[in-house]
Amino acid sequence: MDDTPNAHELFLFLASTAHDMKNSISVLSGTLERLLVDASPRTESAYPQMAHMLYQTKRLNDNLMQLLALYKQVGTPAYPFDVQPLALGHLVDQVVSIERVLLQSRGIQLELDCDPQLIWHLDEDLVVGVLSHAVNNAIHYTCDRVRLAIREQDGWLELRVEDNGPGYPPALLKAGEIATRETAGGVNFLTNSAGLGLYFSSEVAKMHRHRGRHGTLRLENGGRYGGGCFILRLP
Repeated sequence: MDDTPNAHELFLFLASTAHDMKNSISVLSGTLERLLVDASPRTESAYPQMAHMLYQTKRLNDNLMQLLALYKQVGTPAYPFDVQPLALGHLVDQVVSIERVLLQSRGIQLELDCDPQLIWHLDEDLVVGVLSHAVNNAIHYTCDRVRLAIREQDGWLELRVEDNGPGYPPALLKAGEIATRETAGGVNFLTNSAGLGLYFSSEVAKMHRHRGRHGTLRLENGGRYGGGCFILRLP
């Protein structure tokens, strides 16, 4: 009898393992958040180190969440791609809730620009994951301000995360250009400097399709603050 697992069983095992790891890291992240809420830089000498630990645990959590989300592309019943109508105010509330303590611990102001009543069809978990990852990156590179702006424009939903840092380097802007194409053109995002986060975000964009159009991802410098701009557009 052949006990070698097939590809589906292997994928399911890896997804289950990643999910368990994500849960454990979420517990650690939640503990750090509670400690930071009860502390301050004036009363806790290790406050900056704790804030950095929280950033790193969120990065790990992001990576595991991205792997699980990409697993949705396989179309398994356990991780379906699920597009539903969603009020964007609810979407923004989720991102703010996820990032609130990290923003406060870094002394970073988050500006919100969104019509909370606007409704769009999207996969809630995936898009929250993309925006949270973009905000985490902006927190790392900004000077002191991050902007989350969402608007409808010409039949598209445009979601922007901007910061007032030094902006994206040329290599990352180029990777963002490639990510907007229908195919990756032979570029391996997993070994590119853009990393898993850009690959994940570009795939989430392309998974959203409507009337022959698919979502796009773009990186640029400028925007309201003159720094990096992460732009997700969904049809």
